[in-house]
Amino acid sequence: MRQRPVLLVIAHGSRDPRHAATVHALVRRVRSRRPGLRVEVGFLDFNIPSVQGVLESLAAEGVRDVVALPLLLTRAFHAKADIPAVLRDAPPQLRITQADVLGPSPLLVRALERRLYEAGLTPADKSSTGIVLASAGSTDPEAIAVLSGIARDWWHTGWRAVRPAFASAALPRTEDAVRELRALGCARVAVAPYVLAPGFLPDRIARGAAEADVLADVLGPAPEVARVVLDRYDTALTPALVTVGA
Repeated sequence: MRQRPVLLVIAHGSRDPRHAATVHALVRRVRSRRPGLRVEVGFLDFNIPSVQGVLESLAAEGVRDVVALPLLLTRAFHAKADIPAVLRDAPPQLRITQADVLGPSPLLVRALERRLYEAGLTPADKSSTGIVLASAGSTDPEAIAVLSGIARDWWHTGWRAVRPAFASAALPRTEDAVRELRALGCARVAVAPYVLAPGFLPDRIARGAAEADVLADVLGPAPEVARVVLDRYDTALTPALVTVGA
């Protein structure tokens, strides 16, 4: 029987040790949900193992098929340029399929709500609470539009208001969105970081949430995130997708 392709989770990497620790925790949860699947992780920068190093090790073992999954929430520069460039330099004997990024997904919205409720909100608070959906930020118009769409759709589920915000590269900043919701008359304001792991920009989001009533944790190894990872892996195995490499 043909072995299922290895799932290679590709994370950005960070000098902040909390980033890699959170990525590894998420990968452990993914493995626990599908014990028969081999799941590896590689980093684009700062951390080891590197993506290239993992690919070379897999090729040396005789692995042929790999699904490379960007651990990213939007299709911005890393998904469109950095990761394809790294995969093009992979050992030629590997057949690599690049899976889609994690977002948008209703499961990720569920994970955002999980984090808000863990931080102290309840479903009864929805109609009086304004949410700042705070992301790292991007110069890519597609990524910005996607975040605005998530905020709009999430607002329709019953929150008093939902506003997107960005830690870098785009406006508004988290603190400005908090003040806007306060001026709108929201009884409470909560900040929901739309980020996967701690690091420099998530810390900036946290500082921007100083005037908010609630700051949720990053998505991290939430079970919903692990489900999205496996959904993207399964979708990548459909015959319509094109492989990279041999």
